[in-house]
Amino acid sequence: MEKRATFSKMSVGVMFVLPQVLLVFTFFYWPTGAAMYWAFTLERPWGGGNEWVGFDNFRQVFADRAYWGSIFRSLVFAACTATLSIVFGLLLAVACDRGLKGYQAFRTIFVWPYAVVAPAAALAFRFIFAPEAGIFAALVKQNPEFWNPAQNGYHAMTMIIICYSWKYAAYCFIFFLAALQAIPRSVIEASALDGAGMVRRVFDIQLPLITPTFFFMLVISITDSFQDSFGIVDVMTDGGPAKATELLVYKIYFDGFRGLDYSGAAAQSIVLMLIMMVLTFFQFRYIERRVHYS
Repeated sequence: MEKRATFSKMSVGVMFVLPQVLLVFTFFYWPTGAAMYWAFTLERPWGGGNEWVGFDNFRQVFADRAYWGSIFRSLVFAACTATLSIVFGLLLAVACDRGLKGYQAFRTIFVWPYAVVAPAAALAFRFIFAPEAGIFAALVKQNPEFWNPAQNGYHAMTMIIICYSWKYAAYCFIFFLAALQAIPRSVIEASALDGAGMVRRVFDIQLPLITPTFFFMLVISITDSFQDSFGIVDVMTDGGPAKATELLVYKIYFDGFRGLDYSGAAAQSIVLMLIMMVLTFFQFRYIERRVHYS
């Protein structure tokens, strides 16, 4: 019989639940409610409260071509970073799962990038990719147009994609390695005795068995790419050059805290939340069909 925890007094259970309820209310419901309030209102020029304007803030946002550009750049960034993070995280996990010589040390080293905070990683990669002082300096001397993220938007976008992927490949590595090590060794050994090579075992046995983890990492990687890119963009490119790396989350910050357009920034945050909901629904509706849980 399953044992369930019971409390003699209801107040004891409430005390256990109360901290979590306060955290959820403080960091989710309260900010969401405030964003909804600001999105449908407009602050009067000289103070005195907010005026209800309905969907005017959303109309103004959707009429801005720069906003649609930030959506496109965010989708490109999410697709590239999710692909690179998952692919490299999976390759590293497969390499460590084979138990090669020194894999224990590499298993620890591969986790370190995720422990580095995004601004610190961005600062390091900004120096690495700097055309005037980094390792690219020698190449730039030979061909000045080879690399210049300060003036070339494609170079700047490539730079932040590599930095973000480097950091979150370690996050994917943790989950993929755990999933691979959860596969019974007897299954792998049986396939090896049947003559299946290493590559065949990976594609025909291991990858199909970890599809739930793969799907989970796909959802998390795309969702996080829309939220956690701010620190990298702010340190490495500041949204430039010419707004070439101004992603959705950075545009919300720029319009709200630098442009002081709180209502417009709140409307953009609501749209960002809806975009993430649509992408998550699409993944669960269509991609999850290929996931096998048993």
